Amino acid sequence: MNSRHSHPHPQHDHGRGREHGHAHGHEGRRRTAGLRHRLGHLLRPHSHESADKVDRALESSAEGMRALWISLAVLGVTAIAQAVVVVLSGSVALLGDTVHNAADALTALPLGVAFVLGRRAATRRFTYGYGRAEDLAGIVIVVTITASAGFAAWTAVDRLLHPRDVAYLPAVAVAAVIGCIGNEWVARYRIRVGRKIGSAALVADGLHARTDGFTSLAVLLGAAGAAMGWRLADPIVGLAITAAILLVLRDAAREVFRRVMDAVDPALVDGAERALLDVPGVREVAELRLRWIGHRLRAEVAVVVDGDLTVRQAHHVAVAAEHALLHAVPRLTAALVHADPAPAPGMADPHAGLAHHAA
Repeated sequence: MNSRHSHPHPQHDHGRGREHGHAHGHEGRRRTAGLRHRLGHLLRPHSHESADKVDRALESSAEGMRALWISLAVLGVTAIAQAVVVVLSGSVALLGDTVHNAADALTALPLGVAFVLGRRAATRRFTYGYGRAEDLAGIVIVVTITASAGFAAWTAVDRLLHPRDVAYLPAVAVAAVIGCIGNEWVARYRIRVGRKIGSAALVADGLHARTDGFTSLAVLLGAAGAAMGWRLADPIVGLAITAAILLVLRDAAREVFRRVMDAVDPALVDGAERALLDVPGVREVAELRLRWIGHRLRAEVAVVVDGDLTVRQAHHVAVAAEHALLHAVPRLTAALVHADPAPAPGMADPHAGLAHHAA
């Protein structure tokens, strides 16, 4: 029996469940958790109706959009100021930093499109909605970081082969400091909002901005070397900037890859399992799956209940299990909960008809 927001469960793997039984310790813990939960409702009444879930999803998307546009404005102003100094000074280190800042600002565009698409309602073709557009935006960001690393490397190598003096060194130093401050502010803002709303793409973009701040400091070192007469300081710093970009590329690519592959933090799974086992009537968690769709989580669960329960009673347990998950798992917006009868001696496997579909 599925809970009220559910459809028939695709699989049922009871072999991976753990035997918990009806031990008195579990029952006492469940009664305590139930009492604590009811008191929480009295102190903080709320609803889990679909309209409330949509409102929370829209609010998180709006917060992500706000973070994008504010950071776009800050990085845009930073890049323009640095570009003016690049034209005057001819510094390739500052050029690499400027290009990286400009690319980082432009990554707001695919993320903005993803957040807008994520607000669209599910359709009969896209039955889970459009939240996965954020994962595509994350891939675009990784490609953008790769392109900026390649351009920075090319300009630095060209300057190593054809060295020349850098003009307006004080202006280069000031531009480097501006770049560092602007990028670090944007990095902190994007990472904070990204983690709050569960957007891996926005967190990756924040990490990108943080590395830009460090590369701006490298430009400052290059300007100091050039001021002391070392002509190769500028292109060498440009190569160092390339190496820094590659480091953030590795972190961003890993974050996006995990999201595309439906990876979740194992701590979320552990917390969800504990919450389910605290629900009165749940004997065992036979299957538990979590997946990100954009910056929202969905769950698919099979719980084992007493086989003598009526349909209504089993449904009540499934709804209570869904309710417990919505409280225990941050950013969870929907759960599919299926109630399976506990096996009894002499009773046939209720899923025997599906055995020939097993992988």
